Amino acid sequence: MNTTETVSNPFAPGDFERRKARRAEVNKWIMFCFCAVLVVPLVAIMVDIFLKAAPVLSLDYLWHNPVNKGKEGGLWAPLVGTFYLVIGSLLFVAPIGILAAIYLNEYAKEGWMNRIIGITVTSLSGVPSIVHGLFGLGAFVLVMIPTINRLIADPNNPQSQWQAGLLTASLTIAVMNLPVVIASTREALGAVPQSFREACWNLGATRWQTIRTIVLPNSLSGILTGIILTISRAAGETAPILFTGATFFKFVADKGLDKVFPYGPGEPFMAMSMHLNIISSQISQMPDVMKFGCAAVLIGLILFINSFAIVLRVWLRGRKRW
Repeated sequence: MNTTETVSNPFAPGDFERRKARRAEVNKWIMFCFCAVLVVPLVAIMVDIFLKAAPVLSLDYLWHNPVNKGKEGGLWAPLVGTFYLVIGSLLFVAPIGILAAIYLNEYAKEGWMNRIIGITVTSLSGVPSIVHGLFGLGAFVLVMIPTINRLIADPNNPQSQWQAGLLTASLTIAVMNLPVVIASTREALGAVPQSFREACWNLGATRWQTIRTIVLPNSLSGILTGIILTISRAAGETAPILFTGATFFKFVADKGLDKVFPYGPGEPFMAMSMHLNIISSQISQMPDVMKFGCAAVLIGLILFINSFAIVLRVWLRGRKRW
C-alpha cells in the first residue's frame, strides 16, 4: 500500500480489506445468479399460464358454475367449495394450534417431554400430504362419520345420513396444518422478550393475564402470518381431500342462497385443486383454455393470500414499540 496514502488517510482500506470486499461482491453476484435460475423459469411459467388463460378470465368465469364436465361455464362451484374448506379447517386448526403453542411455550416445564413434543411437531410438518389424507380416511371417514350416523341420523331416512364431505375434509386439512401453526406460534411467542413477562409479573399480574395482555398482542404478527400461510396450503392441496369428501361434480344452484351456501358439513363438495386435477387428466377433449383458466385462478388465489400475509406482517411489525 502507498505510504503517502496511509499517512494522508489512516482509515483507508488495506489490501486485505479490498480483497475481502471483492470476494463479497463476487459472492453476491453468484447468489443473484442462482436466485435468477430459480425465479426466472417460475415467472416464465406463470406468465405463460396467465396468457393462455386470458380468453376466459372474467368475473362471469368466476361467478358461473361448470357446465358439460367443466368444458364450459365457470368455476363458482369449486371456488366456493374451496372457500368453505379453508374456513372450516381454520375453525379447528387456529384455536387448537394457538392454545397448544401457548401451553408448550408458556406453561410446560423445560424437560425431555417438552423436547419430544417439539421434535414430534417439527417432524409432522414434513409428513407427505397423502399420508394425512389416508389418516383422515381412517379416522374421520371410516370411524367418525359412522359414529355420527349412529348417534343422530335416522336409519330409515337415507337423506339424514352424513357422508364424507366438508367436515371430514376440513378436519384432515386441520390435522395437516396443525404442526405449522404450532411451530409458527411458538416462534412468535418466543420472540417476545422475557423482560416483558417479568415486568408484568412484578406488577402482580397472573401468568394468564401476562399472556393475554402482553405476550399475545406483541406476537400477533407472527401468529397471523403463520395462520394465513396455512390458508394457501389448504387451498392448493389435492391428496388430503381426495379421499375425505371432495368430488368432481356436485349440483349447485345458479342463483339464490343455495348458490352462496351450496354445501352442508356432511355432504361432498367441489374444490379448485380437485377440479383442476380432474379436468387436466381425466376428461377427454377438454379445451386447453379451461385447464389454464382454472390453474390461473388457483395460482392467483394463492398469490393473493400470500401477498396479504406479507403486507399484514409488515404492517403489524411497524406498529411494534420494540
